[in-house]
Parts: sequence; structure tokens; C-alpha cells
Amino acid sequence: MTSISLTVNGDSVDAAVEPRVHLADFLRERLLLTGTHIGCEHGVCGACTLLVDGSPTRSCITFAAACDGSDVRTVEGLDDDPVTARLRDAFKAEHALQCGYCTPGMLVTARDIVHRLPDADDERVRLELSGNLCRCTGYLGIVRAIRRVLDEGAIPAGSRDNAPLPVWPELPRADIVRADAAVVAAVAVPAAAPTTARDGGASTLRQSLLLNVPLERVWSAVKDPALIASCVPGLTVVRVDGDEIEGRMDVALGPIKARFTGRATVNYVASAYAGSITGEGRDGTTGTRLGAAARFDLAAPSPAETRIDLAIDYTLRGPLAQFSRGSIVQGFAEEIAASAARSLEARLLGQSGEPLAASTQTSSSLGIGAILARLVWQRLRKLLTPG
Repeated sequence: MTSISLTVNGDSVDAAVEPRVHLADFLRERLLLTGTHIGCEHGVCGACTLLVDGSPTRSCITFAAACDGSDVRTVEGLDDDPVTARLRDAFKAEHALQCGYCTPGMLVTARDIVHRLPDADDERVRLELSGNLCRCTGYLGIVRAIRRVLDEGAIPAGSRDNAPLPVWPELPRADIVRADAAVVAAVAVPAAAPTTARDGGASTLRQSLLLNVPLERVWSAVKDPALIASCVPGLTVVRVDGDEIEGRMDVALGPIKARFTGRATVNYVASAYAGSITGEGRDGTTGTRLGAAARFDLAAPSPAETRIDLAIDYTLRGPLAQFSRGSIVQGFAEEIAASAARSLEARLLGQSGEPLAASTQTSSSLGIGAILARLVWQRLRKLLTPG
């Protein structure tokens, strides 16, 4: 059992919980706060959304033990909140609910939109709602209700959440491992520490990778899109025409499968061992759109090593946008980048037995489920490790 102390709807709560207990179950079963609804239990439908330290959070995939010291506010704790009161009235006036099962989580998300995006139009409201599913309304009434509150004007004086949104801690990073030349891991470099940030709807990822391969050889590989794609699970380069690249990414999370197809433009700055790539892709099944702009910089810590610093700005719009939350994406990015770096290093050192380059590349789907399982295990291990 793990002892936790947190604040729930303004009241101090001390409890002993098993590390595997999710926050939603703790609130419903131990504190009898049943306003938090549980739907998919995979963090997809948004019914369980509540506030942790002022930030909307999926309580069905958040461990109660991870909330030690946090301020948790459920829909019951928003009874006297001025913005939520406005939203409740607007939801009734605009017929924004039918069965009501999604409504608690929808209200929390709507409140966040009103606080964070006072100038949001219908398109942006729909984008922000993409992580909250409703089987009844078709969303039209919900969008009208939120716009109604936005059009009413400023947030009432005395609202407790006028402060900037908190910055969430990221998943723990792996230390450098140098067991042999083929091992590579994500590393924390003081000048480019791994972070995620949000700015105007876009998110930023920063990551550094170390390869036990000389700089010139890595630089030559980086300029070969087909070779790089062959090292990334799920990524396929369809065509390369100068600095224009066409490709696709196949992603699988259990029964959820997506194929993003799109184009990108790459630019290399040989004198600085750096470059950039911008592009956009779309999943034809869900309509989810992914836009990204990345910069990569290469440096040589030693004659036999190359460090790659990555900075990626991205936006994810549509039904799969709920997977764009900072800590989730950072964890996926670290796993995928480390796997790609291991594969690239092995090929450059001639250890993979595969041709060094190919005109096109085909790979199986990127299995997010396996990555997610590893991330969950890392968190569990951290919680269960004394000290």
C-alpha cells in the first residue's frame, strides 16, 4: 500500500492505496464522488475528465498514487464555480446533453476552453472537444453552449483558475547505456533537456540521442530519407523528389488503426550539420490531421560519437487528438526515437545484415500498445521502488 495526501474539492484527504488503483476508482469507491463517470477505461472517451492541479486529466488512466500532493477537483467541486455555472445554464439552453453520461467530463473540458481560449471560434472549440466523445448530441448543441459562454465575455472576478496552467512533469528518462557499440538511449543534455510545451495549440518536443558512429557517417545517413524511414517502425517513404517527400505512417493501438499519408519538405544545412523538415498528414479513416515542423542538429562529442538534437513542433486535430497530451507523447517519442536510433546505428555499423539504403521502405504498423505497456510498467516500477 502507498500512503497519499491530496486535496479533493477543497478537502484534505489522507489514504492508503494500492499502486495500481486509478484515480477514478479511488474517487468513486472510496470517496463516493460518483460524478466522475467511467467509460472506456483507456483514456479515449473523456467521460472521466476532471482537474488535477488545474489541468484537465483522464482519471481512468491516472494512478491515485501519482496524485500525492495534488489538488483534485471533480465536477462536484465545481458547483459554486462561476464559469461552470454559466456552462450548466448554456448546456440546458442549447440542448447540449441527452443521456448525460459524457456531461461531467464535457463540462470540465468546456470550462478549460473558456479559461484558456477566450477567442476560440467554432472550429477551435470542436478541435478542443475532440478528446471527449458524445454518442447522443452530434456536438452541435455543445459547441453552441460553449460559444454562448465565450460570447458573454470575461471570466468572472474571483475565479480561482486565472493563473497560468501548470507545467506537468514528464516521464522519467533513461540514463545513457554504453554496454556495446550498438546500444543507444535517450539522454538528458543540459542545453536541450527533454520537454513538451504548448503554445497557441501547438506542442513542442525536444529530445537528444547519442550514436556511437562518427559525425560524417551519420550526416550522410540523415540525408537519405529512405534509409531513415527504414529505421522507424510503421514509416514508409513512397516517393522522394528533390526536397519533397511523400510517405505514410501506419499506427495501431489495439483495435484502433490509423494510416497517416502526407507530404513533407526537407532542408539541409551542410555547413552546420543541421536541417529542418515540415509536413502534414491525414488519416483517411478518422480524418485526424497531423502537422509538424522539426529541426535536427548534429554534433560530435567525440570523434567516434554523434549527438542528434531534435526539436519538433506538432499539432494533432481530430478524433485521435486525445493522444497528444504531453507526457504520453513524450514517452512515445522517446521510445520510438531510441528504437530508430538503435536500428540506424546497427545498420551504419553493418550489424543488421540489411542493405544500407533502399529506394522505398515498407514496415509493419507502429504498435503503440506495446510502447504504452512499457511506459505503464516504468511508472509502476518507479512507484514500487523504495526511496
